[in-house]
Amino acid sequence: MLQTLTPRPRTSDDSHAAQLALVLSESPRTADDLLRNLRALGLRRIAQCRLTRNRNVMVSFSPSELRVHEGYLTAPDDVLAAIVRFVEGATRGERLRARRRLLEFPIQTAPARGRRGTTHPDDAVLANRLTEWHARFNRDFFGGGLHALQVRVSRRMRARLGHYTAATRSGDPPEIAISRRHLRRHGWEEALHTLLHEMVHQWQDERGLPIDHRTAFRAKARAIGISPFARRTVAA
Repeated sequence: MLQTLTPRPRTSDDSHAAQLALVLSESPRTADDLLRNLRALGLRRIAQCRLTRNRNVMVSFSPSELRVHEGYLTAPDDVLAAIVRFVEGATRGERLRARRRLLEFPIQTAPARGRRGTTHPDDAVLANRLTEWHARFNRDFFGGGLHALQVRVSRRMRARLGHYTAATRSGDPPEIAISRRHLRRHGWEEALHTLLHEMVHQWQDERGLPIDHRTAFRAKARAIGISPFARRTVAA
């Protein structure tokens, strides 16, 4: 008896799978290409993508823009899927697993131009006072759950009031820097408010949350009594 194999009719799921395979078979070369692939993997909330060479922050996002290190252009599909989970993940565990996968992927970065800045000797007393306040705030507002760190006073910062930087692959520890200009222009109380703001970012980082100003940041900021509104990661 002659038997024939008749292909089953194509369904919408088949068409979607074929389209997905076609999209992902094309290696991204630009930010738009990368965004196309990420959307095929389920990215929804981001409107645009920008490639960076920031060796400290590998993936970060705001409500409308995703910033991704250009080294991820050569990443396999499971790493791209981790970017999607990092942005879209509904649980902390999911985001932590995504972050771990992103940091496992070896990215060739340009050599560092230099170490981080240091506190000017004339500002050492201010930096020590801020570090003491970091320990006090950690005890009073975070239950002592944050890692101790040295607060730096920066003479370079002009537009920013302060900044939290996560630990880097090159061995730099996490740090908080407070602008000396901010201290001189706005006073000690405002500088302490900025310190608390950056400590919320430290809290996000140590819990595997995106370093941003979205829901988790705003809730924590309100819980400790500071304004949730300010400018503002996967940090390496």
